[in-house]
Amino acid sequence: MAFDPENFKFETPQFDARFPNQNQSKHCAQSYVDYHKCVNVKGEEFEPCKIFFKTFTSLCPVDWVEKWDDQREAGKFPVKMD
Repeated sequence: MAFDPENFKFETPQFDARFPNQNQSKHCAQSYVDYHKCVNVKGEEFEPCKIFFKTFTSLCPVDWVEKWDDQREAGKFPVKMD
């Protein structure tokens, strides 16, 4: 999904009971993994995948996402996305 600054709408992620604490690092990482697994199975246009995308783009630092993208492209990401 590409970022479109003209149609950008700021939204906060929904509450996830798996991550009740203030530190949202695990929520960020899990949402990143869930998004890519979802896209691999259902495609980018599947609505629940878009929720994971919004969540990880809201919570994760850009540097982390870039690092994880590089690792996935190199086949060195520690989680299997199949």
